[in-house]
Amino acid sequence: MKKNSKIILGVICCLFALVFLSGCAEKETEKATSIPATQSVTESSSVAVTEESIATQTEKIEETNPVSSANATSNVETTEVKLAEGNFTIGINQFAEHGSLDNCRKGFIEGLASKGLVEGKNLTIDYQNAQTDIGIANQIAQIFVSKKVDLLCGIATPSAQACYNAASKAGLPVIYTAVTSPEAAGLANSDGTNPGKVTGTSDLLPAKAQLEMIREVLPNAKKIGILYTTSEANSKPMIDLYQQLAPQYGFELVIKGISTGSDIPTATDAILNEVDCMTNLLDNTVVNSLATILDKANAKKIPVFGSEIEQVRLGCVAAEGVDYVELGKVTGQMAADVLLGNGKIEDLKYKTIEESNLYINETAAKNLGITLPDSLKQRAVETF
Repeated sequence: MKKNSKIILGVICCLFALVFLSGCAEKETEKATSIPATQSVTESSSVAVTEESIATQTEKIEETNPVSSANATSNVETTEVKLAEGNFTIGINQFAEHGSLDNCRKGFIEGLASKGLVEGKNLTIDYQNAQTDIGIANQIAQIFVSKKVDLLCGIATPSAQACYNAASKAGLPVIYTAVTSPEAAGLANSDGTNPGKVTGTSDLLPAKAQLEMIREVLPNAKKIGILYTTSEANSKPMIDLYQQLAPQYGFELVIKGISTGSDIPTATDAILNEVDCMTNLLDNTVVNSLATILDKANAKKIPVFGSEIEQVRLGCVAAEGVDYVELGKVTGQMAADVLLGNGKIEDLKYKTIEESNLYINETAAKNLGITLPDSLKQRAVETF
């Protein structure tokens, strides 16, 4: 009997022990689960506050600048330019691929947009580059005529001539830009009037300002070298102008003509042996080989002066030149007027931007041992 009582007592003790341990385990489980639950709520509320904050900030930004969040809105719409009625196609025939002509094309498209003709909306642009090949420029113009585009745009003299020659028989209008002498190119009459459905803008170089600037940079220089392409109508009038003005500034010109770009290395070597510096015209074949000319000139420590901003950006010491983006904008606005019927093209005389801008490259000058006068630095529009 005593033995059985001891057994029963032992069983009861074991049961109490199990109940106690089970209760402890449940409390630990509750603690363990309660902690992550609290953390989870805290993180959620933090995210909610952040999203609310972002939403509030976005609303403030949109109130300040309603257009900023509309990525699909074009530049034309943001400036509230009303789209013109109709749909138009323009063929752009660009003679060479270099900075000044690219800037002309950029400005041309901006000028069109400022008048309500926006590429991809009511305007289609067919852009082709002749890569300095007159034959290809003529082919491009013929293709544009066969497609019956609404207007042809020729960028640089050879392309402008190709467009006019091809379009005149078909009666299609032609707008040109970056043509130094429209009269010499047959794109304007001697009195500045138009010979047909053709007009545009001239990039006549400010030769007087260029020579004054070169004399200020190089007070002891005597001979200036110029390379030009004999087949480019652009170049001859500029050569004549430089020959007329150079003696007034104590300069003698050394001029060498080339036929193609392959003549550039030999012609450059020859002219560098005779001159104190070089200056570039707006000759497309020469400008297209500017890197070669600069390499050879820098090796002989002979400064090269450019005719516009992109040439200075590439390494010419300085340039008094035309703003080609602005030139293109004026051309684009003229083209828009023609397409929208705001005057007859025959009555729109070509335009010339007379104001020049000074661009300087201090690094190029320093590498050649040239100290640029403070007067030039102060009036430079852009410095590299």
